[in-house]
Amino acid sequence: MENNKEKGHNHSKIFGNKSELYFAILSGIFMLIGFLIERLTHVNEWLALTGYMIAYFFGGYFITIEASKKIIKGGFDIDFLMIAAAAGAAYIGSWAEGALLLFLFSLGHALEHFAMNKAKKSIEALNELSPKTAHIKKNGKLIKVAIDDLKINDIIVVKPHTKIAADGVVISGSSCVNQAPITGESIPVDKTPIENTTHLPEFNTIDKNHVVYTGTINGDNVLEILVLKLSKDSTVSRLIKMVRDVETQKSPTQQLTKKFEKWYVPIVILVVFLLCFAYVILDESFETSLYRAITVLVAASPCALAISTPSAVLSGVARAAQKGILIKGGKALEDLGEITTIAFDKTGTLTEGKPKLTHVIPLNDFDETAFVKLVLNVESLSNHPLAKAISKDIKTQYNIESQNKASHVNAIQGKGIRAIYLNEEVFIGNVKLMEDAGIKVGKTVISKMKNLLENGHTVMLVAFKNEVIGLISVMDLPRKTAATTLIRLKKIGIKRMIMLTGDHQNVGNAIAKQIGLTDVKGNLLPEDKVSEIQKLIEQNKKVAMVGDGVNDAPAMALSTVSIAMGAAGSDVALETADVALMSDKIEKLPYAIALSRKSKQIIKQNILISLGVVIVLVPVTILGLTNIGLAVAFHEGSTIVVVLNALRLLRYDMR
Repeated sequence: MENNKEKGHNHSKIFGNKSELYFAILSGIFMLIGFLIERLTHVNEWLALTGYMIAYFFGGYFITIEASKKIIKGGFDIDFLMIAAAAGAAYIGSWAEGALLLFLFSLGHALEHFAMNKAKKSIEALNELSPKTAHIKKNGKLIKVAIDDLKINDIIVVKPHTKIAADGVVISGSSCVNQAPITGESIPVDKTPIENTTHLPEFNTIDKNHVVYTGTINGDNVLEILVLKLSKDSTVSRLIKMVRDVETQKSPTQQLTKKFEKWYVPIVILVVFLLCFAYVILDESFETSLYRAITVLVAASPCALAISTPSAVLSGVARAAQKGILIKGGKALEDLGEITTIAFDKTGTLTEGKPKLTHVIPLNDFDETAFVKLVLNVESLSNHPLAKAISKDIKTQYNIESQNKASHVNAIQGKGIRAIYLNEEVFIGNVKLMEDAGIKVGKTVISKMKNLLENGHTVMLVAFKNEVIGLISVMDLPRKTAATTLIRLKKIGIKRMIMLTGDHQNVGNAIAKQIGLTDVKGNLLPEDKVSEIQKLIEQNKKVAMVGDGVNDAPAMALSTVSIAMGAAGSDVALETADVALMSDKIEKLPYAIALSRKSKQIIKQNILISLGVVIVLVPVTILGLTNIGLAVAFHEGSTIVVVLNALRLLRYDMR
């Protein structure tokens, strides 16, 4: 049965979307009535024949419509073969066998669409999570509007335990938000208001603590949200659109089976036509030859083969979406299942992507509390990312606030900053800054710096009253789950994992040592990463690249499978990656690979089942060793088995 697009089945259906299933059931009921009348009673044979004819009508209705559309376009498909076989069975008087064929084939057809629709609905359920209306705050009043009428910069009010109606940023209120429908995160995430909304950066660069997504569920408190994306551009809408496009991105196996069917169906028709005239050579009647030809036609039709791959692909993609993983079609699904080599970007992938204060080391008996107060007062006046990270962590770790005692902060490019604190000069930066200021840096200090630098830390000296009073260091720390994720990847068969980073080799080595990686390439520009991916492809044939989907775009484009991290807020990641982990959690990667491998396994099982039945049945039917009834039962039974086997993916969980 060909995997027709859903729009191809939008005929006038008196029973709605389940019309095909009900027609198949009615076909089976009338077939059974006709059979019982024929075998158990002695009434007029036309009564049994009427039952079979009604069974033909219900069983062949939708199949005939599909076959006629293809014939008009000059093509023949499996639907045509089944109609021809049923017509031939009726011609030779085998009405029961013909009715059984149409019943089982139409049932398989209905199950195919059920499998496809169930997989799609499990994804499109995301859309149902989105509310249809929102409450806009205007002039101190709440106005209820449809979400399609929301505009950028509208302010919506989200009440406790209700669904969030737009992608945006929290501007008032704090609450826990359940993001599971979008990111797959099992634990609600704390959301706090952003301090300044006058010059907001790009949506995907805003701190995730302030960002909310359509379809997520608010916790116990009221939130006011500034709308930053229209309904049609929301993460949910784009996700659903891309999953709907999966059908057009056929997997390699799907493409191969389609090519096979293109040549196979005409060959079957030719062979069946020739078998009709076997009586010319063999000592048998025309009816016997025709019966054999029709039986072969049933046995040789590749119904199960046609649905074996698309049903498994769509079920696999649907299950991934339920877990917060977007897999862009059959090719990505199959390729991911064959990967044994993975290249990782460092920043934001294996690490948190944010510098953290790692060491505070006062020197020369300088008091630690006084030291961190000095650093906080100076760094809090700087807009440098490292200064912001240092200020934030000092406030958190030492529970203190800036006293605004620093002034005249001056950034010195490539060296650090100079400021006035308690009417004395303060310098925070590298050795060159100290030397230019005439401040001596002793060997002990240099030794401490060297040790930290070798371990991947960024180190800054702090000088006050013309002497070094201490040093501080920051580092982009590894994700807490990175090490265990790599262990799980090894367990499921990933043989080689390599880090590709633009950072210094020492920084890469330090991170790799902490998470258990042995292969690191540092100091790489984007074009260097492309070269490294090319080398890996030459060595390993298929390579996955895991990154943020933006900075690593060239390398990811070259890789066999590109995997984007934290894609819930990144337009680029969603558009360009083959696989997108909707939450910023690398620990979902082993599940994605394991699911892809299971999908690949089920595709192989389905192909083996479908081809195996054909390979066994065809010679048996040609030799006349079975009748059309058994051929129908085995052949259509294999189609149903294939569909049910694919549906198992919708419940897949990694052990």
